[in-house]
Amino acid sequence: MHQTFDAALEINLLHANQAGADHNRSHFDEWGITCFNLMSSPGAGKTALLEKTLHCLRYALNMVVIEGDMTTELDADRLRQYGVPVIAINTGRSCHLDSKMVSGGIHQLKAQYNPSDFDLLWVENVGNLVCPAEFEVGEHAKVALLSITEGEDKPLKYPVMFQEADCLLITKMDLAPHLDFDLDKLINNVRQMNPDVTIIPVSSKTEMGLDQWFTWVKNQVSLIHQHQQLISV
Repeated sequence: MHQTFDAALEINLLHANQAGADHNRSHFDEWGITCFNLMSSPGAGKTALLEKTLHCLRYALNMVVIEGDMTTELDADRLRQYGVPVIAINTGRSCHLDSKMVSGGIHQLKAQYNPSDFDLLWVENVGNLVCPAEFEVGEHAKVALLSITEGEDKPLKYPVMFQEADCLLITKMDLAPHLDFDLDKLINNVRQMNPDVTIIPVSSKTEMGLDQWFTWVKNQVSLIHQHQQLISV
C-alpha cells in the first residue's frame, strides 16, 4: 500500500525534527545540562508551576528557561521576575516548539551565557495536548501537566501525550472539593496509557505535592548528570 502524500510528509517532518533534537541533546550532554520539556493544554498551570519551582529550587540548581508561546512574552516576563535567564520564542501559527526553534534558543543562550554554568534547562512548550508530544526538542525527560478541570477522560482521548510522559503532574488539586472529579479514575486511565509514569497530584496555590515534585526534579537532574559524565569519558 502506498502512503498518502500527507502521511509521507509527516514522517519526513518528524524524521528531520528528530535529527535536530538529537543534535540539541548532544549539546546539552556536552555542557552537562539537563533539559525538561514541560507540556500541557492551555491553562493547566505550566507557568504557575515554573514560578514555584524557580523560586524554591533557585539555591539548589542553576536554571534557565526557553519559553514558547504563539504570541507575546507575557509568560516569559512572569518568569524573569525570579532572576533566571528566560529566552522567549514566539511560534506564530505553530502549535508547538520543534527542535529547530529550540536550537535557535540555544544559540541565544550561548551568545549571552556560558551554557556549562547551568544545571537545568526548562522548555515550556506551547499549550497543546497533541503536537508537543510528537516533536522532541532534545529533552532528557517529558513532563506533562493535566488539570483536574479538564476531566478524567483526557488520557484516553489524547493518548500520545500521556504515553510519552516521564512525569505527570495532576494540577489544581485545590479545586477538588468544588468539582465532580475522581482522582482514582484519572490515575487508572493514565496507567492504561503508561504504566510506568510518575504521577504527582499538586497545587501551585496551596503547594500540595510540590515537595515531591521538587524531589523528582533534583533526583532526575542528578541521574542525568551522572550519565552525562559517563558518556563524556
